[in-house]
Amino acid sequence: MYDRSPFPTIVLAAFLAGLLDLVLAIIVYSVLLDKITAVQILQSVASGAFGKAAYAGGIQMAALGIVFHFMISLLFTIFYFLVYARLEFLRHHGVISGIVYGIFIWMVMNLIVLPIVFSGMLPMDPSAAIIGMSIIILGVGLPVALIAHFYYTRSTQY
Repeated sequence: MYDRSPFPTIVLAAFLAGLLDLVLAIIVYSVLLDKITAVQILQSVASGAFGKAAYAGGIQMAALGIVFHFMISLLFTIFYFLVYARLEFLRHHGVISGIVYGIFIWMVMNLIVLPIVFSGMLPMDPSAAIIGMSIIILGVGLPVALIAHFYYTRSTQY
């Protein structure tokens, strides 16, 4: 059916999505809203594994945050590519699929993963949820969906 391995495309899509997500988060939260620094954003990712100690870990924890961030991006990208090949809707509605996938990722992370990792986490206010969801839609959902569409469309033409 498909004549070449999707793995290089998946890695590229995951890297691009992780990079876009990170850049958008830094622009929004560090530059526009002035709420948190880029290093603190990355330390918060590392805090999922290291708890509050990540915030005292300096640049080393920020570096681990980058590694974890791109690992998460890779997992969500692999998942999308696996599902894409099986759901016809995704193949016919690339932009809508990307938006829905971004919302799905936000829900998985904010309603399942983060509450498990950070017990006692306070509910997010609606404006923060919309900002976070928008970043994931633009940075992850749309790029991954469109790259998957491009990969599978090109793969079937040769």
